[in-house]
Amino acid sequence: MIQQLSLKLLPQEAASDTAITQQAAASLGIPTKNITGYNILKRSIDARSRQQVYYILTLQVFVDEPFHAREVFIPSYETLDLNAPRVVIIGAGPAGLFAALHLISAGIKPIVLERGPDVRTRRRDLASLNKNGEVNPESNYCFGEGGAGTYSDGKLYTRATKRGNVDHVLNVFVHFGAAEKILYEAHPHIGTNKLPHIITAMRQQIIDSGGEVHFNEKVTQLQLQDGAITGVSTFAGHTFDAAHVILATGHSARDIFEMLHQQKILIEAKPFALGVRVEHPQALIDSAQYHCAVRGEYLPPASYSLVEQVEGRGVFSFCMCPGGIIAPAATNPGELVVNGWSPSKRNNPFANSGMVVTVDETDFAPFADKGPLAAMYYQQQVEQQAYKMGGGKFVAPAQRMTDFVNGKVSATLPDCSYVPGVHSTNLRNVLPRAVHTRLAAAFKAFGRKMKGYYTDNAILVATESRTSSPVRIPRDNDTLMHPQIKGLYPCGEGAGYAGGIVSAAMDGERVADAIIKFNVR
Repeated sequence: MIQQLSLKLLPQEAASDTAITQQAAASLGIPTKNITGYNILKRSIDARSRQQVYYILTLQVFVDEPFHAREVFIPSYETLDLNAPRVVIIGAGPAGLFAALHLISAGIKPIVLERGPDVRTRRRDLASLNKNGEVNPESNYCFGEGGAGTYSDGKLYTRATKRGNVDHVLNVFVHFGAAEKILYEAHPHIGTNKLPHIITAMRQQIIDSGGEVHFNEKVTQLQLQDGAITGVSTFAGHTFDAAHVILATGHSARDIFEMLHQQKILIEAKPFALGVRVEHPQALIDSAQYHCAVRGEYLPPASYSLVEQVEGRGVFSFCMCPGGIIAPAATNPGELVVNGWSPSKRNNPFANSGMVVTVDETDFAPFADKGPLAAMYYQQQVEQQAYKMGGGKFVAPAQRMTDFVNGKVSATLPDCSYVPGVHSTNLRNVLPRAVHTRLAAAFKAFGRKMKGYYTDNAILVATESRTSSPVRIPRDNDTLMHPQIKGLYPCGEGAGYAGGIVSAAMDGERVADAIIKFNVR
């Protein structure tokens, strides 16, 4: 007999196989010896009580019958036929890689073009950015194999459960080396230290199956004929012919947006969100969330999710990184962007999160002459101002939270994980008024919601501006093709159809399915 049940356990109990088995037996009213094993189907933390934090476990329990471990989906990737139809995929982020693997499963050959290098080479460029203040426009936290998510944490939580099969995406990650716990954790996370190996394994599978992956191939033009795509040209002087092209370039590929606009291909300005990275001591967040002086050994570093409506706009936390690090995520010289990431153990002494305000057409109206690129130019102007106020070399302008709210330049700044360094300044001179006034009000409100959050021990680092793409590339709801260009498939976060690793991966698979349905054979 197989039973499914939910248990509410103390943290130390949830870490013990014996305790879980005993509690399951007690819940079922049977002797412990009758339980032959169990699978965890879901695990989450309940910290609502001010007296005690609990784990909530949903279990599949085997009673008086042989135990079978949870089945992990094993995808099948056959060797492609030499005459297999071809699809060009621009971008080797999660949308592009998952699209490629999905096409292979249907016997279609993907040709993946990535503007940046492989993950190993990216590490050297990231080190130069952090230590020397030098950014490679083609190899940074946003560009290169694996896309922005590879060196920005690998958070796999998504609310976009209706856009595709979340479990399938998670199982594919497990197949390529992720820990099985991502299948049942409420907020699954891989970690920046582990993602590169997984991405490398995915690339090798594409190649072993007969697909192609080309690095340092920056697409500069779409080849068009009679309203249909026939291929792409790259900066390296190569042309790749294909009747089907997936455009999965990510939210920071401004040159792609410029290229589409110059080729008179329809794109649209899109609202996004803008703000700062907020960093607290992790111990402070643990104390606030777990209602204790010191986090116990059986609890993970605490996270948070905050949202507030201020003057008709949302102010919300974004990409929260417990035990994390703030990183320089710029893609061009003279522009300052920050992001956050955590290693798999989340064992750094700081917790950081984006804290952003929604911006819309009224904000980027001064750039109306840029047409559909108005939001992008607005975004770029703020990043350039942040770089200027930091003083160069990607040193970031920063301010204590309480000083920011009170409009005071901080005399000193708390320790910060941001390696290039921080420079004290008034962030009201960096952020647009519509953003900084709402942030200031929201911080005080968050302090009322979460004890200790509003504090001079928190540092704000500017600017968090790449929350999503400032441009949407339209597509037909049924075919998923661009409405003007037959065979062109806008995809993922850069096209405005995803907001993270899992949703981008699902969109990649969804676009691949549309191509398979089209029957490129």
